[in-house]
Amino acid sequence: MDTSIVVPITAHVPTQASREDNPAEREIARLRTRIRELSAELVHAQEAACHRVARELHDSVGAELTATHFALAGVETWLPADAPPQCAAALKVASHSLNAVSEATRHAVAELHAPSLEAGIVGALSQWTGDFAARTQLRTSFVCPADVRLTRLPADAALAIFRVAQEALNNIAKHARAGAADVRIEASRRHLTLVVSDDGIGLAPRTRTRRGHFGLAGMRARCAAFDGSVQISTRRHDVSTHARGTTVRARFAWDAMLPDAACAARVAAGAAPFSS
Repeated sequence: MDTSIVVPITAHVPTQASREDNPAEREIARLRTRIRELSAELVHAQEAACHRVARELHDSVGAELTATHFALAGVETWLPADAPPQCAAALKVASHSLNAVSEATRHAVAELHAPSLEAGIVGALSQWTGDFAARTQLRTSFVCPADVRLTRLPADAALAIFRVAQEALNNIAKHARAGAADVRIEASRRHLTLVVSDDGIGLAPRTRTRRGHFGLAGMRARCAAFDGSVQISTRRHDVSTHARGTTVRARFAWDAMLPDAACAARVAAGAAPFSS
């Protein structure tokens, strides 16, 4: 009778101590941490600047616009009955322009202020894409998975995702000449990916890599603050045809956005035996 002995084989899993003893991995971890810190500092500086500009627009520019509205109303009231018709026409043009500036200012203030995230990132993005569609008349959709992690995102992570989507959609409205814009959230085991695409004229290659583009730099910083990255691509038929739209893929690491949950998962994985 044949007898065999089965020897359990345990896979070697690098421990936290062994990783810390490796100088290369320790330096890589230090650099990644520093990148996250610097990116977070840049993001905080951007938000602070947004708040200052919003306050100035609301308090100073808003007050001046209100005063101008009253002044124009007074001129229209005091205008003599025998005044040349050109006067009334000029007042109408001035009033129309002033209303347009006031509306643009209100819209700018609303965008600069941090959004309400009480309903979470899904609720905030759903509402904002709806408002974007109504304002721009672009066909806009928003799709996201039923992932419980989306409901547990802290405010800074949710704000980063929202701001990237906001910047990408605003770029579509300003530059893409598109008829439709689609926003989608994808969730894998390690990453949350925000995908914003359009059917417009596309983005020039130099624009996708231009370092001085503040909007793109802001998106990259917000992703880097959570161990992520941004990829921008343009779809083309062939070399001789125009682009068929642009896609922005912004990736965020769950571990960086939910550090407490990641730490608990690592502890649980380290405590459980790994054998085959």
